Amino acid sequence: MIDKALLAGVMALLTLSLVMSYSLSTYTVLHLEYNDFHFFMRQSIFVLLGFIAMVFLSRLNPDKWLVPVGLSLFIVFFLAMIAMQFLPTSLVHAVGGAKRWIRLGSISLAPVEFFKIGFVFFIAWSFARKLLTKNKMKFWEELKAYAPYLLMFVIAVVIIAVFQKDLGQVVVLGATLMVLFVFAGSSKKFFFSVISLVFTAFIALIFFAPHRIARIKSWWGTVQDGILDFLPFEAVQNLRVEVGKEPYQISNSLNAIYNGSFWGEGLGNGQFKLGYLSEVHTDFILAGITEELGFVGLFFVTFTMLLIIFRIFKIASKVQNPMHYLFSIGVGLLIAASFILNSYGISGITPIKGIAVPFLSYGGSHILASCIAIGMVLMISKKVPRDARGNIK
Repeated sequence: MIDKALLAGVMALLTLSLVMSYSLSTYTVLHLEYNDFHFFMRQSIFVLLGFIAMVFLSRLNPDKWLVPVGLSLFIVFFLAMIAMQFLPTSLVHAVGGAKRWIRLGSISLAPVEFFKIGFVFFIAWSFARKLLTKNKMKFWEELKAYAPYLLMFVIAVVIIAVFQKDLGQVVVLGATLMVLFVFAGSSKKFFFSVISLVFTAFIALIFFAPHRIARIKSWWGTVQDGILDFLPFEAVQNLRVEVGKEPYQISNSLNAIYNGSFWGEGLGNGQFKLGYLSEVHTDFILAGITEELGFVGLFFVTFTMLLIIFRIFKIASKVQNPMHYLFSIGVGLLIAASFILNSYGISGITPIKGIAVPFLSYGGSHILASCIAIGMVLMISKKVPRDARGNIK
């Protein structure tokens, strides 16, 4: 029996995604002279495909099919991310010189969304085979054992952060990998050593890219007063930066959230979607939902997202197979990290990173990839012991 609560939570967010893709895309539809149902229909296609994939995968035997599906995702989309850098522009959709999408007829597919699932599976599969069976290791033994995975992550960082200029995805993937190291049994010394190296590399990736420095300065300009005013030391005041123009995206996002109040302006009645927030149905969908459905709508989204993450971790805690355990944790971490980074970004707590909200934001690639990930977890959930009523023991 699959986990029905997990399936219900995912379907609730996918349904809301369809509603909001129609409501929040009003300005873009008018500006580009699209059909009123342009975004709704495209989102509907991928939600349907995602649902079919999710149900199909959930019906398979995890002992037989989980490894072939997971490794296929890893290998195929890893090679796709490499190959797309050499493909002509007629086959690859590029923005700002970054090739992130492969054209498939009238649609574009982002390989990185599927690679994240495959990468997490590869780590879980490999850890379960090689590391979980080992006794306590010394630091240099740990470094030698984990080196191939760190090298693989570095290669992924170069492809995603340097060639595709998508640091947000690296942050999500890196955070997931670091936590998986903990669950795989790494020592504190090794964990904090790797964290230090990753943080140093993260800072370097920021300082070697002018557009990222500008984004950091823009974000800091909006929050510096609230932070520095609490610090009495004269030296820290030198950290202030001059911001010539207020970053309108963050400002309008916060105003949309404030404008929603408790009950919201009503479905379809949001004002900030009318050109004030660009592409509000994608990265800023939480701000759009909050303006139209208020705190109640945001609470529903947050509660449902937490329910999904909780059910995934619940499944992970009960399965006996170490690979199933690590993979389920990895999927839960990917969803949690994406939701946190997006919500922090649109509320000004952290810089905007262009991370989609799982199961909600408009976009076929992340919808389909997220549904595949849930389908694999549902496949695993059939191995969880349950009582006569179907509840997890």
